[in-house]
Amino acid sequence: MARRPSDPRDAAEAAFKAATTRPREAAPKPTAIPGVKEMVSIRLDQDVLLHFQEDGPGWQDRINAALRQAAGLD
Repeated sequence: MARRPSDPRDAAEAAFKAATTRPREAAPKPTAIPGVKEMVSIRLDQDVLLHFQEDGPGWQDRINAALRQAAGLD
């Protein structure tokens, strides 16, 4: 039978240290699949949105292309 620690505070600090010093595994980064798009919500200034919508359907693709160019992905 295990003996109780003589000082409860020391036991609590040791338990806390043991629980908080374990290395955590990093969450795996999702791999980008070419051509797959993800639905997101984004806030844009109204004039920016109107600019992309002026030419009709496909405005989301035009925004995506502009963002890819700005990010240096093209």
